[in-house]
Amino acid sequence: GKVTLVVNVASRCGYTNQYAGLQELHEELSAQGFAVLGFPSNEFGGQEPGSPEQIQQFCTSEFGVTFPMFAKSEVKPGDGQSPVYAFLQEQTNEVPGWNFCKYLVGKDGQVIAFYSSAVTPDAAELRKAIDKALG
Repeated sequence: GKVTLVVNVASRCGYTNQYAGLQELHEELSAQGFAVLGFPSNEFGGQEPGSPEQIQQFCTSEFGVTFPMFAKSEVKPGDGQSPVYAFLQEQTNEVPGWNFCKYLVGKDGQVIAFYSSAVTPDAAELRKAIDKALG
């Protein structure tokens, strides 16, 4: 029943500063039925090597992250792929090519759009799509 932004995250990536923008979206829009969901992944350049505790500590201390962070997940297709990412891939035919790829999911659980790592949390196209989904 919420609009969600599902993001594969990593603590040691060139895009790691996107945590700040993701947290801003979460804080600004959560009362309207929006949530950011973080899925740490170590599949791209080994940039998320930490334990769940280390990841949570980093995100909290460096970026004040309060949005849900899940267990480290495999986002690439294969035997170990997370069921969440298998569903997202099935819906979009898109697979993350790097850290901080984003899937916007509507209130009905259907994927609205996929965004590459280069699309920042404050990008106009993403914000417009979120606002439209929140309706």
